Amino acid sequence: MLKQQLNFKLSQKLSPQQIQLMKLIQLPTQAFEQRLKQEMEENPALDSGKEKSDEYEDTFSNENDADDFGNDKIETEINVDEYLSDDEIPSYRLSSNNYSSDDEEKSVPYASGTTFHQHLVNQLNTYRLDEEERQIAEFLVGSVDESGYIRRSISDVLDDLAFTQNVYTSEEKIEKVLDVVHQLDPAGVGARNLQECLWLQLDRKETTIPIKLASQILKKAFDHFSKKHYDKLIAKFDVTEEQLKEAIEEIEHLNPKPGGAYAGNNRIIEHVVPDFTIRIIDGELELTLNGRNAPELHVSREYNNMLQGYKASKEKSKSQKDAVLFIKQKLDAAKWFIEAVKQRQQTLFITMSAIMHYQKSYFLSGDERNLKPMILKDIADEIGMDVSTVSRVANSKYVDTPYGTKLIKEFFSESMTNDQGEEVSTREIKKILEITIGDEDKKKPLTDEKLAQILKEKGYPIARRTVAKYREQLEIPVARLRKKI
Repeated sequence: MLKQQLNFKLSQKLSPQQIQLMKLIQLPTQAFEQRLKQEMEENPALDSGKEKSDEYEDTFSNENDADDFGNDKIETEINVDEYLSDDEIPSYRLSSNNYSSDDEEKSVPYASGTTFHQHLVNQLNTYRLDEEERQIAEFLVGSVDESGYIRRSISDVLDDLAFTQNVYTSEEKIEKVLDVVHQLDPAGVGARNLQECLWLQLDRKETTIPIKLASQILKKAFDHFSKKHYDKLIAKFDVTEEQLKEAIEEIEHLNPKPGGAYAGNNRIIEHVVPDFTIRIIDGELELTLNGRNAPELHVSREYNNMLQGYKASKEKSKSQKDAVLFIKQKLDAAKWFIEAVKQRQQTLFITMSAIMHYQKSYFLSGDERNLKPMILKDIADEIGMDVSTVSRVANSKYVDTPYGTKLIKEFFSESMTNDQGEEVSTREIKKILEITIGDEDKKKPLTDEKLAQILKEKGYPIARRTVAKYREQLEIPVARLRKKI
């Protein structure tokens, strides 16, 4: 049985423009510049403000200042007056600029030179190899990752050579060619694991007593070495603690990632462009927004002239009306984009300003122990915006401070209560934990249990498992792996 009924319900839906605005807010400075360039390429009605102010009219100034053209509307219901203005001064010149003066165009040069892979291939030319060996060698070199390792088994290489290169060979032949690859620079390249990588580097060094012992440790007792079971190593090789220390120092001077040592590896380096700058002037904090986030935008003068021409014409053909409809669409898009950029500027500045004042004691001192507990909701409530908006600003933006360039989300942390009933930031506890571990006796490193006890004595009653969690977040190994002889 079919029934019809009316239901009333309230629902919230984001418009496509609101979604686009949220995406704009999320973009860091460099990505925003790319988005701006893309918009200007796609919308010919949008121009940057790099021409003289008397060469165009600002289409988006006060609509009440428009020329008196009447209320002539065409069939497409376009009120041309809404898009025309005789105001000679663009609106952006009537507002103060709350951003820094570093808005000059800066281009980052591209790296040039020989790639890491090509560097290895070029070295193969110095070895006498037959055609099959050459193909195998080039395939092995092509399998070297950016750290300098070949993380594949010989059997996998054998199968891939057959399927992709039509080279049918044997594992013995591949092993023979791999020995050639192991002779390439930098030392250790082409290793299949860390143990082999370190041993290959030692093998090129001049043979001394510490080098000889270090080589034996890597070959015969790598597991004891990696777990820092120094007592077992002393017993196994019948050496003194001082002799073992010299051998371990030789190993510690080796490079676990030989690929990273190649200066011309041509990897793209990501340059962080700070979105904000905080400076201390006369004991007070001053916040500026990177000028590249505040471009001067206006409507193309040509589009303005097109509307003027349409308004002045007495007879309006269908083609003219179609053209004006196209112009209207582009002008609407340009108007929205300019407004969205302005809203983005305001949102970024307001959000960062609230964060700066919330963490004022930290920005004045630079001591992470002065960071107050702060979550996204604290700032959202402060500025009257949604938590998701604050998250978009914090997750991808950087601020240049007197203490270095910081990712904004690093200023957010949970809170816990100390023994005096005060709320303190977990960042403060992590910093104290890091300092405590840094000051420990490396011959007898502190266990998590002991660290928990020390923190409790300092007024931070946290459990051992919490200490372990914070230690892992700080990328500090367990006590056994911090031990030195």
